Amino acid sequence: MREKPCLLCVHAHPDDEALFTAGVMAKYHADGVRSVLVTCTDGSLGFGPDGIGPHEPSHDRDLVATARRAELEASATLLGVDRLELLDYRDSGMAGWPENDDARAFIRQPLDEVAGRIAAVLDEERPQVVVTYDANGFYGHPDHVFTHLATMAAVVATASVERVYFPAIPESMLAAFLDLATGAGMELPEWLEAPDWGTPDELVQTEVDCTPWVRVKHAALAAHASQVDNADLVGMPDEVFDVVFGTERYVRGLDRTGSSLPESDLFEGIE
Repeated sequence: MREKPCLLCVHAHPDDEALFTAGVMAKYHADGVRSVLVTCTDGSLGFGPDGIGPHEPSHDRDLVATARRAELEASATLLGVDRLELLDYRDSGMAGWPENDDARAFIRQPLDEVAGRIAAVLDEERPQVVVTYDANGFYGHPDHVFTHLATMAAVVATASVERVYFPAIPESMLAAFLDLATGAGMELPEWLEAPDWGTPDELVQTEVDCTPWVRVKHAALAAHASQVDNADLVGMPDEVFDVVFGTERYVRGLDRTGSSLPESDLFEGIE
């Protein structure tokens, strides 16, 4: 029998945990839940020192990976992560980037191998709840999509997981946020401005109030200081950040408990 409940989040890059699941990670840590974070890639196609982009001549992938690992460790500490598992695959880059075709890229690795490594962590930790991306990778990033495929394959191969959740933004809320950001003159990351994502409102049946931990979430995002495309999100006034990020919303992607929806707790109905 497990000594206490466990939440396991599987993300593609350093900073994804801060963007998508920091609220529930901090909340459930405060509630005494064991927290495990699996990060699949090294994030080496992120920004380098002084905002050097991944396709600039002076961009150094090894230097970026080292810096991003330190930032991830700082974020994980803030969020109360009990175990940080780094799979350390090579960042594949955004859809259509030439790095997608690199034989060392995360998305070019055997799915069975990646799923097996995630399944090994599931077997060791025996989490009741797993959080990762949906089949579209939240916004279509190839590494996110591959993380979804590998995580779901790993879940199928294990018996401990009772629920899987996918972070989501209802379409109505996404439209309102983009209007707010545009009106405020914010410069948003490229992925956030994409017009073809957002989840139909009726599918988002899980809302977790993370307001008491929103300052921790803000600090975790700020810990990834090298990623300058998040600067306007980090620079939001507290009152705006709280409204946008104080509640985390999810689609329940798998359930072995038969618990009803809607719900406000990832562990609701789990013994």
